[in-house]
Amino acid sequence: MQDQLTSTQETVSEKEWFEGYGVIAHSAETRKRIAEMAATLSAENTAGDGVAFYDVLAAADRIANAAMWLAVNQTYAAHIYTDGRDLKTDDFKKDPQGHLGGSLNMIPAYVGYMLANALTGTTRSWVMGQGHAVAAIDSVNLLLGNMTEEHAARYALSEDGLTRFARDFYSYSLNEDGRQDSPLGSHVNPHTGGGHLEGGYLGFASVQYAHMPLPGESLVAFLSDGAFEEQRGADWTPRWWRAEDCGEVVPIMIANGRRIDQRTTMSQEGGVEWFIKHLELHGFEPLVFDGRDPAAFAWAIWQQERRLREYAANLNSVEHYHVPVPYGIAVAPKGAGFYNEGTNYAHNLPLVDNPHINEVAAKRFNTHAKKLYVPFAELQDSVSLFQHHEKSDRVKEREHPAGNRDVRLKTLPDLNFKAITSQTNDPQIWEEISPMDAIDEGFLKTVKANPHLRPRVGNPDEMLSNRMDDTLEALEFRVVDAEEGLEESTLGKVITALNEEAVAGAAFGNKGGINMIVTYEAFGAKMFGGARQEVIFSKHQKDIGKPAGWLSVPLVLTSNTWENGKNELSHQDPSLAESMLSETSDISRVLFPADYNSAAETLARLYQTQGQIWTLVIPKRAMPVLFSEEESQKLLNDGGIQISWAGHEADKAEIGLVAIGAYQLVEVLKASARLKERDIAHSVSYLIEPGRFRTPRNDGEAEHIVPEAVRDVIVPPASRHILMMSHTRPEVMLGTLQPLWSGKSVKALGFINQGGTLDVEGMHFVNGCSWAHILRETATLLGINEENILSDEERQALNGTRSPDGVITKTNNKES
Repeated sequence: MQDQLTSTQETVSEKEWFEGYGVIAHSAETRKRIAEMAATLSAENTAGDGVAFYDVLAAADRIANAAMWLAVNQTYAAHIYTDGRDLKTDDFKKDPQGHLGGSLNMIPAYVGYMLANALTGTTRSWVMGQGHAVAAIDSVNLLLGNMTEEHAARYALSEDGLTRFARDFYSYSLNEDGRQDSPLGSHVNPHTGGGHLEGGYLGFASVQYAHMPLPGESLVAFLSDGAFEEQRGADWTPRWWRAEDCGEVVPIMIANGRRIDQRTTMSQEGGVEWFIKHLELHGFEPLVFDGRDPAAFAWAIWQQERRLREYAANLNSVEHYHVPVPYGIAVAPKGAGFYNEGTNYAHNLPLVDNPHINEVAAKRFNTHAKKLYVPFAELQDSVSLFQHHEKSDRVKEREHPAGNRDVRLKTLPDLNFKAITSQTNDPQIWEEISPMDAIDEGFLKTVKANPHLRPRVGNPDEMLSNRMDDTLEALEFRVVDAEEGLEESTLGKVITALNEEAVAGAAFGNKGGINMIVTYEAFGAKMFGGARQEVIFSKHQKDIGKPAGWLSVPLVLTSNTWENGKNELSHQDPSLAESMLSETSDISRVLFPADYNSAAETLARLYQTQGQIWTLVIPKRAMPVLFSEEESQKLLNDGGIQISWAGHEADKAEIGLVAIGAYQLVEVLKASARLKERDIAHSVSYLIEPGRFRTPRNDGEAEHIVPEAVRDVIVPPASRHILMMSHTRPEVMLGTLQPLWSGKSVKALGFINQGGTLDVEGMHFVNGCSWAHILRETATLLGINEENILSDEERQALNGTRSPDGVITKTNNKES
């Protein structure tokens, strides 16, 4: 409807615009800046969408007021009247909810973004770190017809459409499918026009935005001073941004000075003046402006882009990359424009009392909402001036590039599988190579074969220790000034800092390219919040039939729990794999490649998918090459495999040994050799992706799990007993893999929080999951005498009456 509206408004003069509208006023500084902007655009023959300059500015004032009016009604009103009448107590919601203060601050910002686009004829991308301010985005999108299909089907610029918009907000209603009925959320979701980051985890937008826009694009990042203290790395953008491979970035801090219950730390430190000094110290150029005025935001966006472009063009040498990044500081009190602005009450529900039952609160609402009201006909005229995208041949803001990626490989390089001369469970003849070499080689080959994709490697430290040698040599650490003789470059593609969330943000932000995250397994736990935010949003996109189009991201956990024994228990932690396994398995895929070949096949499969996070638990040490090319492919196809060359008389075995994890498979194979030697029938299976064997919790998982027939081939149903050996804590897998245990007795071994300064075999022993422990548990499950499969010395070591060294564990393992 709005696209067809035509303006009946007379041309607005500069002087008329100066007068402002409603709660929007224009300071002398903003007037001067806007006049300079108008002159420059005119001199450059930039006509934007073809609407008179001050006409569209005046329209923005009205739209900002109307959006604020709509947001306060969305929070409090059960019925919206387009004539702006006072609401009676029965017109209010019984249980108002919302984050109104932040939304009121974001409305001038988002309208200013729309205004900048209309004035320059360019659709920029945007991201908002404070996702709880989504009412601002949804309200402006509704007024301007920038809604997704789901919103447009329910909401309109009419009394009924606006009332439904208000009632859907925090309605908590379920539809006939037992799902949330309303497409509105408390935070940004895939129904939000242009939304691509939930912003529920405060601070993550600030470590991603520098890596979001591709060359030729521009992105406005709306950030909050409350989130600034949440996440380290928010001030590192000048370290990472490069004109050579990045689009323009426009960071804008909404500096309202308050969190939920008190002033922000920034405010307590000295407020805007302190922040200016902080930004200058970290390579930014601060620009302070009026955070109440959409025109001030439009000017800041335009000005920050121009300055960044100019500074990059004037760089003397890329060998010393010192480009100041302009950074907008939008100053306004929390909840500006409505009752109780600037107080702690402004955050959620500024009226303090419920207007549905409190007449004083109702009067407050009506008094302050009236200041925001825009007569409907005048509003329609203003809306029409923002409907001329075709004149500048640009897409609607809901279709901006960063939120609408479709990234694919053009070339899948050939895999370099290692030939297997013999397959046996005899460790004496195993050929060993690090599975991380397959990751290193495979990633670099894929990057080189697909030069259209911008690479980013997020790495907190120790790339070389983690055996990403070739990747580091080719892509190099990104630095401001390179140190001679090291793998460093100002244009490097490896983003490294001793902050796990920040470097992961580089990969999660680079949704237009190809990515990898590599970290010590124990420290990966710090990345969980950022990874989970990506999983949640991607799952929601898939569920509404609009799956994410970014290339799936590997989260590689190496120097893992079992091989990092020398670094104390703090470095021995499988928690991230466990946590990611608890998320939906069709998006959060957790795999345990056991050798070089299975790691190579895993990486190749990963980059043929979109919108998924693959958590890969991979040893960095040399490990036996156990699976052939065909077996590796079968592992990835089926999620697991029964190892035909291991076990003994598997077709009549009463017990099945199941391994999850590379080191765990080695221990199982050692135990299997002893069982075969003693003529005890058993099967040996390996699960590379346990999430495909769980009881599905949603439709996506139901499609992702393996068929029962395949499952029965991997773990024979005739087995009465199952002994599982897991890289993780055993309880996690016992719960996840319940369908495998149905009708069987089961014992699970794994990490039980024991560690210290130990070697690999010592780690297995103290956690009760060495090959000898497997044999003891096998004897218990089968009801046989353990003396038949364990020597006296081995039993003594297990009983704690002698040292296991030289009997079960060895002392000559190499540590790295």
